[in-house]
Amino acid sequence: MKKFESTGLLLARILMPILFISAGWGKINGYSGTQQYMESMGVPGFFLPLVILLEFGGGLAILFGFLTRFTALFTAVFTVLTAFMFHSNFAEGVNQMMFMKNLSIAGGFLVLGLVGPGAYSIDRLLSKKSLAATVAR
Repeated sequence: MKKFESTGLLLARILMPILFISAGWGKINGYSGTQQYMESMGVPGFFLPLVILLEFGGGLAILFGFLTRFTALFTAVFTVLTAFMFHSNFAEGVNQMMFMKNLSIAGGFLVLGLVGPGAYSIDRLLSKKSLAATVAR
C-alpha cells in the first residue's frame, strides 16, 4: 500500500502545481500588465516578484518535492488570500467558480503540507542523506 501512496503523492505533486507554474511564467512574460492589474485590484505592484517566486518557484518546488510541506502550506494560504482579493465579486458569475476553485486547490495543498511529498521527492532523498550522515558519525 505504501508504494501506491508514494505514487499517488507523486501524481498529486505533478498535477497540483501545473496552474501555478504556468501562471507564474505568464506573469514573468507579462510583467507590466500583471503589475497594472494587481494595482487596479488594490494590491501594490511591488508584491509581484514575490507572487512570481511563489507561483513559479513554489510550483517547481512542489513538482520536485523540495521543501514540500512548507511550500504547500504557504501556497494554501496564498491561494485562499487570492480567492478573497481577486475572486470575491460574486456578481460576476465566473468569480464564484474561481473562488471555489481556489478553495479546492488550497485544500489539496493543505493535505500535501500535512502528509508530505512521498518517497519520490528531493525532500525524501535529502532526509535519507542526512540520516546516513548522522548514523556515520
